[in-house]
Amino acid sequence: MVKKMSDQQLSSSQEKTDFISLPDSFFTQAVPKIQDLAELKIALYVAYLILRKQEHPYFVTYKELLSHKLIATMGEETLRQALDSAVEHGALLHSTLNINRVLEDVYSLTVDSRQSPAINIFALYEQNIGIITQLIAEELKEADKLYPPQWIEEAFKEAVTLNKRSWRYIARILERWASEGKDSGEYRRRIKKIDPDKYIKGRYGHLVQR
Repeated sequence: MVKKMSDQQLSSSQEKTDFISLPDSFFTQAVPKIQDLAELKIALYVAYLILRKQEHPYFVTYKELLSHKLIATMGEETLRQALDSAVEHGALLHSTLNINRVLEDVYSLTVDSRQSPAINIFALYEQNIGIITQLIAEELKEADKLYPPQWIEEAFKEAVTLNKRSWRYIARILERWASEGKDSGEYRRRIKKIDPDKYIKGRYGHLVQR
């Protein structure tokens, strides 16, 4: 005898199931290098958190990871080791961003399956700033993974318009958009009040040509 499903059971069976899609390279290049369960667990969980986001920027901070119970149970030492290994093996990308005036560790996927082919950030740099050094190349690669192509292109245009042709200046524009919201208008209102030297001081200040 076939029993009819109750309305509650039918509703439950029809609930939407969300799926995430990881790029092939994650399985063909990164996963074979992963050496332990903790590393695999954190790589998959970071991917899960990032791919569930509805808008850019597509990354998670270390603080965000600690706020999740499943991850917090690993302990900070284990978490740090797992993250470092995942970065070393190419499963994740690590960067340090100035978010709300605080330097934070952020993690993103080395390949984002939702992005269209990225704008050629290297071409933009060569056309608008000059020769790419090895150190700058690494910075460009990280920015290419963290920010949407349109942001990168607009940040270059902003810097060129203001005659501030340096990667450090452009990076700070992107960091500000990530922390304050690109379309909030706050950046536009404050840009004239900001000391230009503020954008060329810091870790890579010695690379900037004025």
